[in-house]
Amino acid sequence: MSYTGDLSAQDSWDVLNADETSILIDVRTTAEWNLVGIPDLSTLSKEPLFLEWQSYPTMAINQDFIAQVKAKADEGQTILCLCRSGARSAAAATALTAAGFSTVYNIAEGFEGNPNALGQRGQTGGWKAANLPWRQG
Repeated sequence: MSYTGDLSAQDSWDVLNADETSILIDVRTTAEWNLVGIPDLSTLSKEPLFLEWQSYPTMAINQDFIAQVKAKADEGQTILCLCRSGARSAAAATALTAAGFSTVYNIAEGFEGNPNALGQRGQTGGWKAANLPWRQG
């Protein structure tokens, strides 16, 4: 692992609550934000940053991702990266760390977690299953 570490959704919420300068970057695609939902940080007086790591449908890496983050965040801020299941956000966290950001976490189970026995996401892990605030995009 080349970033600060993996956190559960609840631990991520706790960091966002305790550290007023911390930020959440949702690295999913626009389609996921619109169709699946987005984290709601309004009770923390925060808004997530929505910056695609990969773009649907080709899933090509967003070559402007680092520059987009640098335009919105300082290298010393605590950054928490979120995707569907924790894979893309781990890649984004690795890239941000390599670019000089010092404290970057991956939200390990993502927004929806792994599929349950019926193949459904959002039931057994991640932001939604932890009952953290979210809303339709």
